[in-house]
Amino acid sequence: MLTATGGKAMAASWPDTPLSRMRMMAEIEALQIALLTRPSATVTLEEWCATHAMASPAHVLARQSPGADAQAPAQVRADLGVGPSVAIRHRRVALTCGTHVLSLADNWYVPSRLTDAMNDRLDHTDVPFGHVVASLRFTRRTLESTLLWSPLPAGWEHQPVDAASSGGIQVPDEILRNRAVLSRQDGQPFSEVIETYTGAVLDFAPPDDSHR
Repeated sequence: MLTATGGKAMAASWPDTPLSRMRMMAEIEALQIALLTRPSATVTLEEWCATHAMASPAHVLARQSPGADAQAPAQVRADLGVGPSVAIRHRRVALTCGTHVLSLADNWYVPSRLTDAMNDRLDHTDVPFGHVVASLRFTRRTLESTLLWSPLPAGWEHQPVDAASSGGIQVPDEILRNRAVLSRQDGQPFSEVIETYTGAVLDFAPPDDSHR
């Protein structure tokens, strides 16, 4: 099982101040909106990584988890519109950009709805799913989007955020999870993904307020 790394290690880069916490929340919301409004999470993460100067080049790779052969849940088969006799493959990967593990993803896909070349690349390379199937010009339908953590305390909008504490903001390993179905242009679904975004998506230098 792949695990997130780096969330707590990068905490010191964001000072624990009210302004910093609000800015961190804005960054998380911006990422969530981008992921919900664009078909390819891979492309979104590459642009995120480039915009925040997290790696050069900002190229995302999919590190596969050995033995990722979980049986497709009944709900996945229902979402993809396939019966028990149709083959579904499972691909579990960590999406990395440079040294940052940005996302852990479980992907159930119908190989018969992809080309032989696509299936071969998925089996034998670390190319992310979104890049492999890009020629399908697929669409994305989000089924669930869950914010797993917020840098702002509950009820912060009704009371002042606490003053700065010592050290940086402690960011957990997992901050956001999305579940979505990908479909071809003809409307036929071919993949369901569960993507868990890690604290490492915030592993960049926060804005410098020294001039304020």
